[in-house]
Amino acid sequence: MQQLFNKLKGDKAIWAVVAILALFSFLPVYSASTNLVYVVGSGTTFGYLLKHAVLLFLGIGVIYAVHKIPYRYFKALSILAMPIVILLLIYTLAQGTTIGGANASRWIQVPYVGITFQTSTFASIVLLIHVARYLSKIKDKAVTFKETIIPLWAPVFIVLALILPANFSTTAIIFLMVLVLCFIGGYPWKYLMGIVGAGLLSLTMFILTAKAFPGLLPNRVDTWISRIESFTDKGDTEADYQIERAKIAIATGGIVGVGAGKSVMKNFLPQSSSDFIYAIIIEEYGLIGGLILIFIYLLLLFRIVVVAHKADSSFGKLLVLAAGLPIIVQAFINMAVAVELFPVTGQTLPLISSGGTSIWMTCLAIGIILSVSAKRQEDIELEEVENQNPLDILSEQL
Repeated sequence: MQQLFNKLKGDKAIWAVVAILALFSFLPVYSASTNLVYVVGSGTTFGYLLKHAVLLFLGIGVIYAVHKIPYRYFKALSILAMPIVILLLIYTLAQGTTIGGANASRWIQVPYVGITFQTSTFASIVLLIHVARYLSKIKDKAVTFKETIIPLWAPVFIVLALILPANFSTTAIIFLMVLVLCFIGGYPWKYLMGIVGAGLLSLTMFILTAKAFPGLLPNRVDTWISRIESFTDKGDTEADYQIERAKIAIATGGIVGVGAGKSVMKNFLPQSSSDFIYAIIIEEYGLIGGLILIFIYLLLLFRIVVVAHKADSSFGKLLVLAAGLPIIVQAFINMAVAVELFPVTGQTLPLISSGGTSIWMTCLAIGIILSVSAKRQEDIELEEVENQNPLDILSEQL
């Protein structure tokens, strides 16, 4: 066991947080899967539990493999992956809009494997790494807005434009993360304000186009509007139905919850094992369980900031923030939706909700963070060896 731990490089606290969240996730996922089995009539509870276990096992494998890659290689990988991401997004936008009768314009089916893959989550990681690479390249340099249009903003707006028609919430989160990363990376503030204006103008034009030609993008803008109306209590929609059931689940949980596996609202709440799993967690484990989960994510945020602060290069610092901040933002958006502090977005709870793409991409991001942390750890160990007395080294070898 000790040899296994020795092979795990990087921040041990992040490894611990990942292990805690992964192990805990089995309880709510197994509990909420009864909705799919007995209400929807699909599969078995053990089958969903086994599937979740396999996805997590593969996710841990992704973390281990990625954290062994020297983080400097991600500069070149982001350049190579960007054209692939754009092609995947184009294919996703062009392929069929339904899988099994449900809207699946965010996913593509992997041939001969039978699984679906949400390309926007992979695109967000690659894009943010690309932004981190460029910002580290121009650090401490005076640049004009014109110089940054092609290398920085063209890929950003191409990717966002390809994600927007099917997934507004993910587009908004990526755009926000790009702005935050640019601000931290020292990109001129006056240029950022112009980018925000251009983004709002582009969104307005997209909505007007969709309303003028409803056959071009059926139901997407109407779905956004209905969710906002539901959030502001102006509509009676499916999103309103979900929120009401989530609030009932939270109210039922009280302080200590009804107990593991004893949720009632999981049978009435759509997406109880993914988008609204936080409501089920509070119902079963109460306010105490919900607050503990928030604390764990805050601990992860703290360790991400620590790793970024200790990174040995500007690219390393920005890379950690590019990979880590979206995880925390996504987690708090998911929890905010469950308690009706935010409109329904469809964002999952990282490392807790069921779903292969979400788990794997979160693990990919964590592996990148641990890669930066592992480099720092190697530098410290090398420095200790260099400062060690030669006689001490000889005595240890003898």
